[in-house]
Amino acid sequence: MKILELIQLPVGVAIRWDDGDEALIDYHKLRDACPCANCSGESDLFGHKTFGLPMLKTASTYELQSFRWVGHYAIQFTWADRHDSGIYTLKLLKALGEPDEE
Repeated sequence: MKILELIQLPVGVAIRWDDGDEALIDYHKLRDACPCANCSGESDLFGHKTFGLPMLKTASTYELQSFRWVGHYAIQFTWADRHDSGIYTLKLLKALGEPDEE
């Protein structure tokens, strides 16, 4: 699985995959799925999840400033509120780009 192209648009990121799939992931969905320990929790040895302090979400929470590749397996997004600790694997991005089930 490989991303051929990732484009920042006003409403979200457009991704073109090497298998021919294309997806548009809106910024709210992308940010709300942040996989960092503060946002998604961190499991201890016994499987108990702990979360960081709740973050106040404002308009800047959902404004993408930039992104950078992390090796060949993930992308790190930097948001206007300076949050940048989430490492989005390609597997997670592929899942986020799938149509929502109703």
